[in-house]
Amino acid sequence: MPEEHTDTTAMVPAPVPANGWRSMWWIALALLVVLVDQLTKQAIMDGFIEYQRQNVLPFFDLVRLHNTGAAFSFLAGEGGWQNQLFMAIAAVVSLGITWWLAVLPRRGKVVLALGLALVLGGALGNLIDRLLYGYVVDFLLFYWRDWSYPAFNIADSAITCGAILIVFDGLVLERRAGR
Repeated sequence: MPEEHTDTTAMVPAPVPANGWRSMWWIALALLVVLVDQLTKQAIMDGFIEYQRQNVLPFFDLVRLHNTGAAFSFLAGEGGWQNQLFMAIAAVVSLGITWWLAVLPRRGKVVLALGLALVLGGALGNLIDRLLYGYVVDFLLFYWRDWSYPAFNIADSAITCGAILIVFDGLVLERRAGR
């Protein structure tokens, strides 16, 4: 009787991201950050002209500012080339974080995944501004007497909180787990 040949490659399942559908929840959170960021920026754009301020609390104003630079208006006065640089960085970071979320282990990485989702949402929110307007809309201004913190937005807040969570995961949680 002839020997039967079986194709074992047909039995091997296709590679699936380690996280499967779970990573979609983190992507959904990132998209929620983008939505809230864009809605708040649009409300400011509709209700304020550039540089207009509205006092809310003795230490907090709403203001409409256009930031062509990065954090703390870094490179804001450079004539426009920096916008393409920041868009490219945001796009590469967003793709990298999306991949990272897809391959995270199924368990034990909630803080890291939350941080990544927040950074992803913030990066996309500011990227949308740069694509639509050529600048990022900042509108939250905290101050005390003669001191003020640079104006920022929801996307910036998400990036900052996400970065803190990523660092916390790497420096504290990973050490506790002994990895």
